[in-house]
Amino acid sequence: MKPLYFPLSVLLLSLFFTACNTPVAEETDSRPNLVLIIADDMAWNDCGAYGHPTIRTPNLDRLATEGMRFDNAFLTTSSCSPSRTSMITGMYPHNTDAEQLHWPLPGDKKTFVEVLKQNGYWTGLAGKYHMGEAIKDRFDVIKEVGTAGFQLSPTGEEQPIESDGSGCENWIPILQERPKDQPFFLWLAAVDPHRGYQDSTVLPGYPLEDIRVPSYMPDTEETRGDFALYYEEITRLDRYVGLVLEELEKQGAVENTLVLFISDNGRPFPRDKTTLYDGGIKTPWILRWPRKVKAGSSNAHLVSSIDIAPTFLQLAQLDPLSSFEGKDFSTLLVEPEAAIRDFVYAEDHWHDVEDYTRAVRTDSFKYIRNFFPELPNTPPADALRSPTFESMRQLRDAGELTPDQLLVFNTPRPEEELFDVINDPEELQNLADDPNYLTILQEMRQKMETIRSQTQDKLPAFSTPDEFDRETGLPLPVRERPRASKAEMMKKYMPSK
Repeated sequence: MKPLYFPLSVLLLSLFFTACNTPVAEETDSRPNLVLIIADDMAWNDCGAYGHPTIRTPNLDRLATEGMRFDNAFLTTSSCSPSRTSMITGMYPHNTDAEQLHWPLPGDKKTFVEVLKQNGYWTGLAGKYHMGEAIKDRFDVIKEVGTAGFQLSPTGEEQPIESDGSGCENWIPILQERPKDQPFFLWLAAVDPHRGYQDSTVLPGYPLEDIRVPSYMPDTEETRGDFALYYEEITRLDRYVGLVLEELEKQGAVENTLVLFISDNGRPFPRDKTTLYDGGIKTPWILRWPRKVKAGSSNAHLVSSIDIAPTFLQLAQLDPLSSFEGKDFSTLLVEPEAAIRDFVYAEDHWHDVEDYTRAVRTDSFKYIRNFFPELPNTPPADALRSPTFESMRQLRDAGELTPDQLLVFNTPRPEEELFDVINDPEELQNLADDPNYLTILQEMRQKMETIRSQTQDKLPAFSTPDEFDRETGLPLPVRERPRASKAEMMKKYMPSK
């Protein structure tokens, strides 16, 4: 038989149609899709997955049932924008040059997102951004809060959608418009449950008898009403998490998509957000990845939000950046008995008002060093203006607050605090002066000194003035919007001699 010869044009057409019908990167690239969902100001245990008896969070509960719940997950700070810039750079806030609230992340800081983008991932952000203009180019697409939202109709047409205040209106549209021929990374950031609150955010609401009030806040009708609105926003956020899970199912992208749900800091209430107690820095951390992670599993080992960047690059088969200060926790996903760290480190900087506090937390103990003990443990400005704090002020003036509820007003604060977090989870019994805990105190001091030295964590070179009144939460004349960057602030408060 004679050999068959094809004209070159026919051969090229054949190759073209073969290429068009060959499965593309979504099927041939084994690297996982990565979805990071960030709540805004949600306490770690304010959902059913962590045992809350009344907050309705069926989708977060489902995520935990289908994945792994981390029970000792922490943030590097208890303030919104510094927490986010720490996550995206894999650096402690004091090394990002964006450690104060609203300071933009400088453009010379590298992020894990650009590494994913440069190595075949499509990268998108939808919702709250809050990291400054300089690094927006690290994402292929950004749909911020307040930008026009569109979703695809069943016939593929774009239909406008309006914001309901959640900050989540673009989550599904950005997931729908992603390229289907490459792995993707999505940063989905809510505004819920950040203040301010509005009635009837979610129907039905929460009756006051369903509210759980921590002992360090007064159990008043005003406090319960404040918490009820906070609960409603968590339920609204949970609904959007469910929509993401549904959309992944529709796209057939469940099996090899890692979904991680966390918060940027604790609830916006007194002695929670902007503090280094667990109410400020402990975070929900729920991870689902059906291809690798056992459904219904839990992990009690310590992890920190600074660990997300190196872990995501490891899972994408990429080398970590030399600037990373976190640890890869990917081994915990398949070896739950393994541990990657014996303590976490957290920090508190200026947030509406001045502060400088550091904490070291192990499985069993928390050590806090208040470098400015002359300052009270003032809540953020929006919490100062809340019904809860107004109730606290009135009861304080009437002499009706308990000693634990007075802690946010007390000055001076103790320079050192030590807590047994197993037996005292609300961190109310300071053991720093108890001789029975001297050895533990010394060990925790040493851990803090070591990590401060290793990461070059030093007292700030200048003091930033309060921008809000510490009693009323009202803005002071020195308040500036937008806030200057760190470099600009240094020029202002450190004039050359």
